[in-house]
Amino acid sequence: MNAVLAELWPYLALLLVGFLPNEIWRLLGLVLARGLNEDSEIVIWSRAVATAILAGVIAKLILYSTGSLATIPLPVRVAAAVCGFLAFLVMRRSVFAGVAVGEAVLLLGGFLFAH
Repeated sequence: MNAVLAELWPYLALLLVGFLPNEIWRLLGLVLARGLNEDSEIVIWSRAVATAILAGVIAKLILYSTGSLATIPLPVRVAAAVCGFLAFLVMRRSVFAGVAVGEAVLLLGGFLFAH
């Protein structure tokens, strides 16, 4: 039993420290947001802030990559993001299509042009 616990403790710690505290806030937000009007000023502002944060994270990942992503040239990373966005628009705002096409372009470009 101790051997199993020794192998699983990192996952248990990740669950207790990483997942559950965040999940509680997400659940609380879901419960509190049920009655909000989607056209209210606070909801529109919150959506704009969330979109801006996401855009900043994506820009940072593309422009200032670290690790394995840094071995893929910048033009390939930018082309993958553009192709993913275009696929998103062409496929009637399908997030799945945008992510799949962007990832495919990134993988292909990484395979062909990586350092």
